[in-house]
Amino acid sequence: MVGAPQRRCSPTGQNPGGHMSTVELRFAALPGHVRTARRIAMAVARRAGVPTGVLDEIGIAVGEACLRAVNVNRRRAPESLVEIRMTGVDGAFTVAVADSGEPGDDVAPGPDGGLLGAPALLDLSTGDARPAGDPLTALPGDQEPGAAGSALPPGIGLALIEGLVDDVQIRRRPDGVGTVVTMTWDTATFIGGGLEGGMATAGNPAL
Repeated sequence: MVGAPQRRCSPTGQNPGGHMSTVELRFAALPGHVRTARRIAMAVARRAGVPTGVLDEIGIAVGEACLRAVNVNRRRAPESLVEIRMTGVDGAFTVAVADSGEPGDDVAPGPDGGLLGAPALLDLSTGDARPAGDPLTALPGDQEPGAAGSALPPGIGLALIEGLVDDVQIRRRPDGVGTVVTMTWDTATFIGGGLEGGMATAGNPAL
């Protein structure tokens, strides 16, 4: 399964304020798909009631996480798909991005398999700096579709994500192959009683 991103959505349930919303997206490890994934994440967040100002932060963070996953898969498992799960429930909007690399690719999970904080991420930084230009205007995935390489040095992209997201979890996948970067924004303060939109799908145990 390669080519354009493939999305699945179907109703799974309701909460008192509206439909529980989950959208899953899978795409080939090609940098050109990052922009599409970012736009879909922003659209799902908007449908969930996230205000416009936060949508920009979600777009940047999701773009960095997707570009990192693309680069990891291109090095370790070129045929594997990048997997994204976007969920809005219980006053939170969550995006999980999973790669199929090996532990230690780009950034290793912490000793307990969980979050590695920004200072440690900065210590892991190596490689070339981001090309000239404002990182907030030159968004991840905006480079030429055939371009390779991360928008930021290894580790720095995750440090940027940590600065844009209320909560970040970096863990190995349940099967031990690859890493899941889970980003959660607290939406309780600006969503009155749940989600709108009704886009959902069955869960993916790999995430």
